[in-house]
Amino acid sequence: MFTLLQAGAPAGGGGMSMFVMIAIMFAIVYFFMIRPQRKRQKEIEAFRNALAIGDKVITASGVYGTVKSLNQGETYLTIEIAKGVEIKVDRNYVYADASQQQPR
Repeated sequence: MFTLLQAGAPAGGGGMSMFVMIAIMFAIVYFFMIRPQRKRQKEIEAFRNALAIGDKVITASGVYGTVKSLNQGETYLTIEIAKGVEIKVDRNYVYADASQQQPR
């Protein structure tokens, strides 16, 4: 006559909604964090590949200078930071075009 109710029985369809929520969270992370970062990295790489002698650049450490030598085949380039003062800088540490920004 009486049926026993099972206490604590899981609700049906819970697994699928969890999967959908995880997929939505991954999409949000991808479009707001990963994709813009990759785009920025590609822009920086294109800038580094287009460097020419005489370009004004800013290094990762904040040093402003002018490209004096590209040293083809090497991992570094030579930058003049003051009249007669040249330094070698790894290409991966050249980040920005200084002609767009002026030092304060």
